[in-house]
Amino acid sequence: MTPEARLAAAIDLLHGVMDQPRRPADAIAAEFFRARRYIGGGDRREVSDLAWGVLRQRLRLEWWIKQSGVRVTPRLLVLAFLLLVRGMKPGEASKLFTAGRYGAGTLDVGEEEVARALAGKPLVGKEMPDGARLNLPEWALPGLRARFGETLEVEAAALEAPAPLDLRANALKATRDAAMAALGMEAAPTPYSPWGMRLRGRASVAATPAYKDGLVEVQDEGSQLIAALVGAKPGMRVADYCAGAAGKTLAMAATMANQGRITACDVSAPRLEGAGKRLRRAGVHNAETHLLSPGDRWAKRRAGQFDRVLVDAPCTGTGTWRRNPDARSRTNGEDLAELVGKQREILSISAQLVRPGGRLVYATCSLLPEEDEGQVDGFLQAHADFRAVPLSRAWEEAGLPGAPPCNGPHLALSPAAHGTDGFFCAVMERVS
Repeated sequence: MTPEARLAAAIDLLHGVMDQPRRPADAIAAEFFRARRYIGGGDRREVSDLAWGVLRQRLRLEWWIKQSGVRVTPRLLVLAFLLLVRGMKPGEASKLFTAGRYGAGTLDVGEEEVARALAGKPLVGKEMPDGARLNLPEWALPGLRARFGETLEVEAAALEAPAPLDLRANALKATRDAAMAALGMEAAPTPYSPWGMRLRGRASVAATPAYKDGLVEVQDEGSQLIAALVGAKPGMRVADYCAGAAGKTLAMAATMANQGRITACDVSAPRLEGAGKRLRRAGVHNAETHLLSPGDRWAKRRAGQFDRVLVDAPCTGTGTWRRNPDARSRTNGEDLAELVGKQREILSISAQLVRPGGRLVYATCSLLPEEDEGQVDGFLQAHADFRAVPLSRAWEEAGLPGAPPCNGPHLALSPAAHGTDGFFCAVMERVS
């Protein structure tokens, strides 16, 4: 493909993202490229880099475009990206907008005016409001300020950087050293998880024998630590109440040495179907899946039967924005309010499953206190039969090396401070 054709394809992909604002961009991109198999691997990377570069800087690009008093379009977002991020001059950028079958079409008079207005502007301007300046949506700023205070700018910058690719060695099949050797890629052990490895640069892990044979799984180091803090041991009965594609179920099966029983629950049948495939590939024999449905009495029938219950609650996903930059624009304040209520309800239901002496582990991939400490504090106030387990104790009992990376009572990870996605985890014990 020519550079002009790649630009046109990136604009088409961005149209798909903006026309379906509630769908994840990676799912839209997968469909986009499946329908265009003529786009080769190298061109696909170029198109993706341009589209994802726009999505990563979308809040700033939109702010600059709006200063010209025009409506934001995918064409203008790409144009602004070329000028403000890649540093092109208006004439250079306009040459990429060509007519013809494989071009995006030439710039019209209004677009040319926007290009001239943006020429020489910095991506980050002093006149910008904090949201655009920090590349953070306004609705999330109060919670992020409460979380990070004076370090917010550092954390905001870390949330802009592309995320590394972390893997977990499947202890049911291999040690970390053996998995790294089998993988045959340049990687380094992660600093906190004894099973984690971080790849350097891009890699297609799914095509490797190590992945196909179940020796490794893709999983951020922070997610690995949450699974470890559950403290699932051989012979226990464990519930993964919001299991999704079962990433943490897989990790817990390994800490249980395939002994005992894990029930992976979720409201999505496709996610559970995908979980079943992953469990088989990893050689997990002690897990079953259960589809949660409206009116389901599964939790009531199994009240007090589980040693460990993990609630990886649905959340805003603010901690994954470096990995999913489109989510900054896909989520809003109304979503936050709705999710806080849903998290409270899920915690209350799942707590019934825990036996006396057992533990309830609450986790999110959010950086917002109202989804994290706020939920835990509210739950403990409403449930006198539960108490918080200090992070230091849960860390030691899980057999994790060294001291916890956080000083507080709960695990609270962030990209800038720990090099992981933003994760929160609280361990609570049922005392009666």
